[in-house]
Amino acid sequence: MSIRMRLVLSYIAMLIVPIVLSIVAAALIMIFFIGDLRTLYQVTDNHRNPFTDIMEQEAAITADIKLMSAREPEMLMEDAVAEELDSRLHKINMNLIVRKNDELLYISPNLSKTRDYNRLPAYGGSSIKENDIRERLIITRQVDFLLSGQERASVFIVTDANTFQKYVHQYAKWLFIALLLILILTNGALTYFVSRSIIRPLKALKQAAEEIKEGNLDFEVKPQSKDEIGELSTAFEEMRSKLKHSIGLQLQYDENRKELISNISHDLKTPVTAIKGYVEGIMDGVADSPDKLERYVKTIYNKANDMDRLIDELFLFSKLDLGKIPFHFERVDLGQYLEDCVQELYFDMEKKGVKLEPENAPSAPLYVKADREKLKRVLLNIFENAVKYMDKDEGNIRLKVQEIEGNAIVSIEDNGQGISAEALPHIFDRFYRADPSRNTATGGSGLGLAIAKQIVEEHGGMIWAASEIEQGTKIFIMLPIWSKP
Repeated sequence: MSIRMRLVLSYIAMLIVPIVLSIVAAALIMIFFIGDLRTLYQVTDNHRNPFTDIMEQEAAITADIKLMSAREPEMLMEDAVAEELDSRLHKINMNLIVRKNDELLYISPNLSKTRDYNRLPAYGGSSIKENDIRERLIITRQVDFLLSGQERASVFIVTDANTFQKYVHQYAKWLFIALLLILILTNGALTYFVSRSIIRPLKALKQAAEEIKEGNLDFEVKPQSKDEIGELSTAFEEMRSKLKHSIGLQLQYDENRKELISNISHDLKTPVTAIKGYVEGIMDGVADSPDKLERYVKTIYNKANDMDRLIDELFLFSKLDLGKIPFHFERVDLGQYLEDCVQELYFDMEKKGVKLEPENAPSAPLYVKADREKLKRVLLNIFENAVKYMDKDEGNIRLKVQEIEGNAIVSIEDNGQGISAEALPHIFDRFYRADPSRNTATGGSGLGLAIAKQIVEEHGGMIWAASEIEQGTKIFIMLPIWSKP
């Protein structure tokens, strides 16, 4: 889930959850409030609304008072009747006041004696205008009637608002506290969980950045979510991996450079030392005959040629490695191209005691994208290696080309001395020679197959080898087939 969607949902939850919890809290508080009302008004029927019970009981008592005032109004002036009615009213937290003319005959003992009851509504007063709260006294009913002597009397049913408001204020306070806690807890919890899902991966990224800053590139960053931070963690991990790989390559390049300098120094020093020795022999008069002098000069010339060839190959390899040699690619029928190369090199190979044997060309043309001159250089380097390590009286080099899974595969197989299993993985490394002595007479410069590998890879292909001692070597070149335009 994206961070944007997560924030939107959290905002919605911050609105909905408090409302739902507030409704639940209000319902619970109302249940407790109603329970206290049942106790306050002595309502015993738990299956009915207590307010309905109170209203029904109050209406029943009022009906009795009206009936009595109509039939026997004098009875309402008696203390015993007033006390009995007041007792019934007290069960529903109400009280009775009886007034005759302006004299208060009965005031419920549950009412405060400090109130000014002379401010009660006048006889015949409007129940809408006069029934008001007077010093926390709520007048719920006023029954006016005349006595036998035409004296005016009034019966008031009142309730003390202090007790009721006490409960209302108490539960209103608890409701306010509950709402406040709900808002704080809901927003706090949602903020914590949302921020935690953002802060934790950011802390992991920070730790990873600090590890990389200290040079520890092995500290792996694992994405903890699939949101934007997870994508950032994935990108950070890819960056760390590539950085580690590039630093490893740089270290390998530095090591290769040192090895290259060492190999060049060795391979150049050997012919230089030989040339220097033969020149000193000529200067000292060791070559005291024309034949000996000619032999010394030819040796010097051959050594100089070896140096020149080594420098040319080194220069070519360096330009290939730096990508500074242009390739002129064209669409080439690989089968026909190999056949032309075999015909061109056949007699030269035969003079060296090696016979080139091309196998049957493929029935259909195999077109590849190739630079003819560079690809020919690859074949020449492989042929020269085959001739150099040929230990048979009748040397054979067999060429075969075929299509496999959309690629053209060229195989070049000889029947030479073969390559050991230990040396085989390294034959395409620069300056590698299976001969530990690095004898240039048999081992060459050690750049031929490395150059071949660079050229094949520039063609978008691969080159590898298979060999067994005394069974010969087989070199494979894979080039992608150029589809028809």
